[in-house]
Amino acid sequence: MLPITQEGDAVLRQIAKPLPEELFNTPELTQMLKDMEETLDAQPDGVALAAPQVAISYRIFIVRYDRMKSADSVTEDYQNRLGVFINPTFVKTSKRQVDMQEGCLSVRGLYGTTLRHERATIRAQNEKGEWFTRGAGGILAQAFQHETDHLDGVLFTDHAIDLYTQDHKLAEHSHESE
Repeated sequence: MLPITQEGDAVLRQIAKPLPEELFNTPELTQMLKDMEETLDAQPDGVALAAPQVAISYRIFIVRYDRMKSADSVTEDYQNRLGVFINPTFVKTSKRQVDMQEGCLSVRGLYGTTLRHERATIRAQNEKGEWFTRGAGGILAQAFQHETDHLDGVLFTDHAIDLYTQDHKLAEHSHESE
């Protein structure tokens, strides 16, 4: 298990590098993904994790599908517990955007409202280097956007409004200040 980097760590503000082709199908990548999965699994409130959050500056993120739906409503689409997205790019986002509550494992204890595309389609590679496309709505679309922000050195607090801790509201921002 790796430590989760926290706001203020320089790696969270860097633009992550694409994973080089020579790292696909290697023990090094397998270990990196295993370490990321173990780290995410140890965070019961986490649904996804980007490599920069564990001080790895590659364009990789993982999602836990089984944490995105309640256990009694798991569909066939979510039976694979873990999704791996390497070198992801958006191929399509909905015009409609919605306000969503958001937090982050790298900004512990702080929450806010972010404006996210309601739907998003991403193209990425799997651990073998094979390209695939995955569309999503709701919390999975939100995770795609949140984790891709991490790969671009952006934290949700950079564009969130109504920031608060569990105890109280901290600051008032507006979307116009983006």
